Amino acid sequence: MTWKHPSPPLTKKFKVQRSAAKVMATVFWDAKGVIVLDILPQGQCINAARYCSTLDRLKEAIRRKRPGLLRRGVVLQHDNATPHSANLTQQWLQRYGCETLPRPATVQTWHPLTFICLDP
Repeated sequence: MTWKHPSPPLTKKFKVQRSAAKVMATVFWDAKGVIVLDILPQGQCINAARYCSTLDRLKEAIRRKRPGLLRRGVVLQHDNATPHSANLTQQWLQRYGCETLPRPATVQTWHPLTFICLDP
């Protein structure tokens, strides 16, 4: 409600639009910049199989963008979400020799960008 004089014109109401839906993105980067940006289609959620396919894309992107890094070793840091700790994911990490850093005990909440690819 607003106070107004009886003679001024009516206030315009703006049409309410639906906001954009949430988008799930997985980002891998190192000190030189982004290596892989994987955006899930709307309505899909990430599971171990999808995460492993993203890791496959990461491996190919590292081979193209950072030659030699795979030989030196890749270290991943991620949280303990189900797709990251699933047996399928753990097998993938062992097969390709990727090391994972434990989640720091002092971190209570993570920024949405929780996937980090470090250059050792």
